[in-house]
Amino acid sequence: MTKNFENFPVYIKSLDLIEKVYQFLQERSFEKEFEFNNQIKRASLSISNNIEEGSEYNNNRQFIRYLKIAKGSCAEVRSMMMVSKRLKLGNENKAEEIINLSREVSSNISNFIKYLSENIERPQSLNH
Repeated sequence: MTKNFENFPVYIKSLDLIEKVYQFLQERSFEKEFEFNNQIKRASLSISNNIEEGSEYNNNRQFIRYLKIAKGSCAEVRSMMMVSKRLKLGNENKAEEIINLSREVSSNISNFIKYLSENIERPQSLNH
């Protein structure tokens, strides 16, 4: 990788998602929801952390592996938001914003995976 992960638009968007999740959890209805709070914080942090960690390998195959994990964490954030809506925890409009942002981050990760997949280093033939 030639760019630092800090410059990847998907990484920056993942930080926006973390910020929205933390703001969402400031609502009073979450005061005693320690397990829920911990799980969604971990899922949202996992997105950016896996983008960061994967980029450090300087290997597209490894990076793709970590991006797929980040994508899974996006789904976990969405699932937690769906649970919060069903249990009437937090503001439903803010939950929807987080769901939509998570979908956007997931889509961006998919596009990044596609780009990296098209640029995987192929082993050279021995019969050159």
